[in-house]
This record gives sequence, structure tokens and C-alpha cells, in this order.
Amino acid sequence: MIAKEQLQRTYCKGPLQQYLCTMDATNDIQSQPSSTQHPFVDHVLPIDSLKSLAHPLRVRIYDELSAYGPLTASGLAERLGESSGSTSYHLRQLERAGLVREDTTRGKGRERWWERTPGSIAIPDARSLPAGSAERLAVKLVEDEWYRSRDQNFHEFASEGERVFGDEWLDVAASDTINLRLTPDQLHGLVTDIDVVLKKYIDAYKRTPTPGSRPVQIQINAFPLVRGEPTEDTPKG
Repeated sequence: MIAKEQLQRTYCKGPLQQYLCTMDATNDIQSQPSSTQHPFVDHVLPIDSLKSLAHPLRVRIYDELSAYGPLTASGLAERLGESSGSTSYHLRQLERAGLVREDTTRGKGRERWWERTPGSIAIPDARSLPAGSAERLAVKLVEDEWYRSRDQNFHEFASEGERVFGDEWLDVAASDTINLRLTPDQLHGLVTDIDVVLKKYIDAYKRTPTPGSRPVQIQINAFPLVRGEPTEDTPKG
């Protein structure tokens, strides 16, 4: 018990993290309902699993396994600039929450490889949670870490891609900004159409990558601009 309390004090530095690290999440994520945006595709994390994920290093570990595939605790530590003791501890907490699992097809001896549990996840809609609650703070923490990770990945490609990749990759990678005027229904239709295309590629390549393929991240943002004004009705006559 003393060792567990010491680990919580070491790795859970803020009041929110100290609270969240004590949560015991045992929910089966794959049995959870889908989000309204991606029905029958993702699963909304139950509150206990959300709270277990809501630690900056755990989100980074989860993202790293999502993007790059199975890794050991020491491999994660090297990639993230952390100690292997820290990554081992947080991997065990993510395992308890059903978010990661041991890859038993890899490793030998005491070396354990970890992978993200298969399946898409979504976090609860913050609007459905009480303002100032630990649950809403957990959603915000996970969201902020996901946004930070996405920005970091894109900036790494923009600044280092030319050094790392050949023309066969640089010629096909894309970063586009498109501005439209849409109604909520039209925006929903656009996102739904994009999802259909993405699902085609997810089904084809997520679990059966082609030899020579590399990790590729596709970032989709489609949102109304905060400082925009609604289009006025066209005057008749």
C-alpha cells in the first residue's frame, strides 16, 4: 500500500490527477454505446475509463500506441522522455481501464509488449456533464492532450518531413484549408461523406497493412468559425 501511495504522489501531481489516479475502471469498452456522430463505429468511454485516461502521460502513451503500434514500457519511455517505471505504472492503469492490453505474440522472457485495445473510442460530450465536475475536467484534459498531440505531429512533419521522407511521400502528403458557408445539416452531410471514405480505408488497411506502408495520420477538422456571421436571406425581387 505504501508503494502504491508513493506512485500516486509521484505521477499524479495536481489535485485532479490525484483524484483520477485512484479510480478503478473495469468497464468493457466494446460493450459501450456509440457516439451520435459515429454510430456503430466508435464506443463512448464510460466515466471510470475516461477518468483513468485523464492523465497527460496516459493520453500520450495511448496516442503513441495508436499511431505507432505495439511498444514496450522501455520503448515508450525512450520515445516520450520518461522513465520506464513511470510508463510501466501508467500502462497498468490503462490496462485496468480496458484501454490497452498485452501483445502476447511479441517479446520474450520478462519483456512485455503493449498495444492499444482494438476499436475506436469517443469521449463523452462535455455539455452533458455538470460544469466544474471532475468528469467534465477529465474530458477537457483528454481533449487538450489530443489537440496538442495532433498539432505536434503535424509540425514535426512540416519541419522535418523533407529530411525524413523521399519525394514519393512528400508529393502525396496533403494539408488543405477550405472555407465554405454551410448550414448545420450541410456540415453534417459533409462530415458523413468524409466518414464513408475513411471507413473504406480503415476497413482495408487498419489491421492488414501493406508491406512498405508507414504510419499515416489523417486529421479532420470541420467546424463553424467563432467570429463568423450567418448568411442573410437573399432579398426578393
